[in-house]
Amino acid sequence: MTHVPPPGAHDPAAATVPDLREELDAARARCPVQHEGGTYSLLGHAEVLAAANDPETFSSAVSRHRAIPNSLDGAEHAAYREIVERYMTRAEVDAQEAQCRAHAEAIVAGLPRGERVKTLADFAVPFAVRTQLEWLGWPESLEGHLVDWMARNREATRSGEYERTAAVAAEFDAMLESILDGKDGTGEDPTSRLMRETVDGRPLTREEIVSILRNWTAGDLGSLASSLGVLVHHLANDPVVQEDMRFDAQAQDTLLLEDAILEILRIDDPFVANRRITTREVDVAGVKIPEGARVVLNWTAANRDPLVMGDPDEFRPVENLANNLVFGTGPHVCPGMALTLMELRVAISALLAGTRWIHPFDGEAPVRLEAPGSGWAQVPVVLE
Repeated sequence: MTHVPPPGAHDPAAATVPDLREELDAARARCPVQHEGGTYSLLGHAEVLAAANDPETFSSAVSRHRAIPNSLDGAEHAAYREIVERYMTRAEVDAQEAQCRAHAEAIVAGLPRGERVKTLADFAVPFAVRTQLEWLGWPESLEGHLVDWMARNREATRSGEYERTAAVAAEFDAMLESILDGKDGTGEDPTSRLMRETVDGRPLTREEIVSILRNWTAGDLGSLASSLGVLVHHLANDPVVQEDMRFDAQAQDTLLLEDAILEILRIDDPFVANRRITTREVDVAGVKIPEGARVVLNWTAANRDPLVMGDPDEFRPVENLANNLVFGTGPHVCPGMALTLMELRVAISALLAGTRWIHPFDGEAPVRLEAPGSGWAQVPVVLE
């Protein structure tokens, strides 16, 4: 199905914060490789796809600290990736669907009807935090702390100040250490199971366990909430897609729902970019990138490349699925794709099943996230 959102779907009233997608679209049209401040940004679909699938040239060892498995390459990455993937199998994901559905339905039931709903604060963030807490076997009492931390982390990231982001990260690590101190490693929740994992014939170190848990939560909580904000905004402003997804949700058509979710996220991708560093000089689209250069793989820009997607704002889930890079590609493709898609599908299905319609809220314009983020900071809607 092809559908172009109706006039007004991009909310001109929300233009007080620049739309990062428009800036990236314009930059990509000039050249698929941009060089600024010592960093090379790959914006074209072909360029991002090639780099993501060439880890020998575009290394992931870019972090100041060893991040597992994100900052690893080759055999070392594969060894830790094998551990992470054990927690993301189809069976593991299916086992979490019931608790995700219960949380989603409870949250939707408590939302007001006929008045403003703050999509992020009232729906997306509580769902992300509560489902993650239950999945990982963490205390419910941490919800308020995690919600506050997500807000501070977002502000620190926007500031671009290393000391500020490091302080927020250290606070999160301290919380993880406290959680691990409260477990004896005998439980069957993922946190306890990680405490029993081995790599290369030895137990994971405490630092390695904290790194994996940080990867699962510190970034994923915000990403899950941002994705729900993008989805609800699109549904509220595109009645054709909302009607179709209501039909698919009623029919419990998992495949069609998840394909639609992937396409909406392609149009407005909240997973903006990943970093790499070159191990040799390389030519990308006629631009010579030297060895040791910082490189950004911009998924948001690549997913809107008209050379591959045609009109990037057209909703074409079938036609664009094979080239969709929302969850990345190559050896570092997101191992949690199945889990995240299930969570998004369950949350959106509960919202559609629990309402007759989702409208934009006329009294307040939505507000986009400021760069380097993408998606929405505020998505006011009305439910009926």
